[in-house]
Amino acid sequence: QVQLVESGGGSVQAGGSLRLSCVASGYTNCMGWFRQAPGKEREAVASRDRLGSTNYADSVKGRFTISRDYAKNTLFLQMNSLQPGDSAMYYCAASSGLCLGAMDYWGKGTLVTISS
Repeated sequence: QVQLVESGGGSVQAGGSLRLSCVASGYTNCMGWFRQAPGKEREAVASRDRLGSTNYADSVKGRFTISRDYAKNTLFLQMNSLQPGDSAMYYCAASSGLCLGAMDYWGKGTLVTISS
């Protein structure tokens, strides 16, 4: 069982930046970020596997960057040019398999609030 612990959420004004972190307690291949806003379905934001392949939601391309520190088992999400529509609970997720499959492990989430 892999534990995931997120940090870095907060409240910023539109146009600002935040950097989310997620520390994994064990080996994972695919790691990614998901988000869920009140009243909306959870959506995939970005993912990255150990080969460095990345995927981004169209809504965040060019603004968000996902990266990993493999030595520290840590996943990052650099979020720039934040908009009120980015407000949500952000969850870190991981899998020992491919990023195209279901995630096996989930963190408890970190809240991001963007004010206009």
